[in-house]
Amino acid sequence: MIAAISVVSNTSIPTNLTVISCLKSKKPPSKSPLNLNQTLKFLTKSGNLDEAIRLIESSPSKFTDPETYSQLLHSCISRKSLHHGQRVYKQLLKQEDSEKLLENHNLKSKLITLFSVCGELDEARIIFENAVENEGVPESVWVAMAIGYSKNGFLREALLVYVEMLWNCMEPGNFAFSTALKACADLKELWVGRGVHAQVVKSSDGPDQVVNNSLLRLYTQCECFDEVLKVFDQMPERNIASWNSLISGFVKEDKLGEALDVFRRMQREGVGFSWVTLTTILPICARVTALCSGKEIHVQIVKSARRPDVLLQNSLVDMYVKCGVFDYGRRLFDGMRSKDLTSWNTMLTGYGINGYMRVAMDLFNEMVSCGIRPDDVTFIALLSGCSHAGLTEDGQKLFHRMEMDFGVTPSLEHYACLVDMLGRAGRIDDALVVVKNMPMRPSGSIWGSLLNSCRLHSEVPLAEAIAKRLFEIEPYNPGNYVMLSNIYANAGMWDSVNMVREMMQTKRIRKEAGCSWVQVKNKIHTFVAGGGFKFRNSDEYKKVWNKLREAMEEIGYVTNTDVVLHDVNEETKAMWVCGHSERLATVFSLIYTAAGMPIRITKNLRVCVDCHSWIKIVSRVTGRVIVLRDTNRFHHFKEGACSCNDYW
Repeated sequence: MIAAISVVSNTSIPTNLTVISCLKSKKPPSKSPLNLNQTLKFLTKSGNLDEAIRLIESSPSKFTDPETYSQLLHSCISRKSLHHGQRVYKQLLKQEDSEKLLENHNLKSKLITLFSVCGELDEARIIFENAVENEGVPESVWVAMAIGYSKNGFLREALLVYVEMLWNCMEPGNFAFSTALKACADLKELWVGRGVHAQVVKSSDGPDQVVNNSLLRLYTQCECFDEVLKVFDQMPERNIASWNSLISGFVKEDKLGEALDVFRRMQREGVGFSWVTLTTILPICARVTALCSGKEIHVQIVKSARRPDVLLQNSLVDMYVKCGVFDYGRRLFDGMRSKDLTSWNTMLTGYGINGYMRVAMDLFNEMVSCGIRPDDVTFIALLSGCSHAGLTEDGQKLFHRMEMDFGVTPSLEHYACLVDMLGRAGRIDDALVVVKNMPMRPSGSIWGSLLNSCRLHSEVPLAEAIAKRLFEIEPYNPGNYVMLSNIYANAGMWDSVNMVREMMQTKRIRKEAGCSWVQVKNKIHTFVAGGGFKFRNSDEYKKVWNKLREAMEEIGYVTNTDVVLHDVNEETKAMWVCGHSERLATVFSLIYTAAGMPIRITKNLRVCVDCHSWIKIVSRVTGRVIVLRDTNRFHHFKEGACSCNDYW
């Protein structure tokens, strides 16, 4: 497509009125070259390539205008019709002045592009090499060959064409720059891309919007966010692609709040959006449970004159189910006119992480009956859901059906789900048998699942043996050290706890801090365990906290300090538990959201047992629905109960 734009002819195309009037004339149509050319152009424009080429074949001497052939080749390129293109090329070779015709650089570019888009790179290369033997070959010929390689996945070859052009003392322009930068971005060749950027700066012509967008994409792909901001700020004009690159840059830097702010800024400045913009923003809303922002985007989709494609609809369903609103996600899913495998997998994943595995299994059966063949992602969603829902028998049956009924060979991820499922159910010996007999080497995630099972069921000796393996496989994964330390702490083995912590200090490994976030009034508020001193000392916080404490004391709630795995006194333990991030987020939401509004919280770690009990009671005494998403699943708290049935 780019090549066609770069070499498009400026010749005006006559309207079909002249041709029609000629055809309706009582006199026989004139055979003059002018009328023949007009007829040919009309046939080409209307897409009647067979008739157009037959007209040339019947009177080849009448067609000597390069622009006529250029337009015909352009039509062949648009339709990726190699057969018609070869016939046109054959007629060019048959012309008496074929050498003169083929010296036309526009025709050469078109021929290179034609054979490239049809996958005939060898033929394109022959034409290219014949062209560059002569001096004065324009940039368009070099760019056509480079784009041909790039479109066919030969990115390094595309860069080599650019380098060869430089060796031939050709001064690159914006078309060449954008092609080279695209190849650098796809290859993540940062230093080569920086070199091209330097040439852009030195160029006599300033970079156009395509080049600037290519620079943004290069630095985004290479995760050079400072350069992304610099290029963006220096752009004289920005289009939607420019803003999309900036949003992608923030996402790669894990600055999700900033990415949402950029999207809002786009709307304020009247830039608009593309479907690509929305399919980038919706997963951000899903990750931070920003349901309000996701709903705003949904409204804009509904108001749009365009019908959303399947990719965008999948992103919308994904956003709703990962914000815990799986019932509305199902309504959207059922309303989709066409669904692909990702649509089904998204809905199955939604039911799995929300704990509705019986509904998920019914949907899976419906999917199979509709003739949709499940893939590895389908079974990861189902097996993981069975694990967290405690459906061990169903999960085992599903695992064995994978290959027998659906031809899906279990991967490491599937074995990890099976091991986790058995371990959570207390069947650690069966899980070890699976690990011993699996056809591939166990990964860190599989040993990690076993270590977690040892934590759940207080298997200290086995945990030590598994941790030893994990320290060899993943020597700098803090989660493994923290898990072993917690196992020791639960067993009251404080000397061993100190030993693990000393190991972490020696290796300079830091534990990930507990962090929760909640969206209130279009802003993401983040809370860290033990932090938020200013908020905790505010009058609003103390008022709500004291009311909750009094209500809980009446019910009989007592803080479970066993979750504090440090050798400190009970008073300190109780204080630490009260500072957990999910509690801070809950109190903040109670203060700053309207009564009766559901509260949606996301946490980066597994919710502790006491916070789980505390939030259940909060939902009871306040009458609020509280949806908490931790690393494992969703917890829907309502009237003192949780959807996980205390199994997570």
